[in-house]
Amino acid sequence: MNATLSRTGRTGLGVAAVVLLLAGCSDIERVLNRGGDTPCSEYVKQDQDTKRVTITKFIKEQTKDDHEPAGTVVDTTIISVDLLCGTQRNADTPIKKADVAGIFITK
Repeated sequence: MNATLSRTGRTGLGVAAVVLLLAGCSDIERVLNRGGDTPCSEYVKQDQDTKRVTITKFIKEQTKDDHEPAGTVVDTTIISVDLLCGTQRNADTPIKKADVAGIFITK
């Protein structure tokens, strides 16, 4: 029985460690995310959650404000950057420099 508890205890610790690692992934992603320096080629491949993290960080960089921007501001910025990055002639353009001119002229 002692060996069973030991094995169960180790399994429980392993599960707890995985849960803690997964819970911390979003924090790690926020730190490693490049925000406005993210190239359009990378941005367009991100899932919606990662785009939200990228755009939120980008807005905070632009406004120099650490407060969370309003959800509507994030949503409209995602739509704008999706459109601009989806049509940039130079896929390496960082999202902070994506603009209408980049649709027609390689930057």
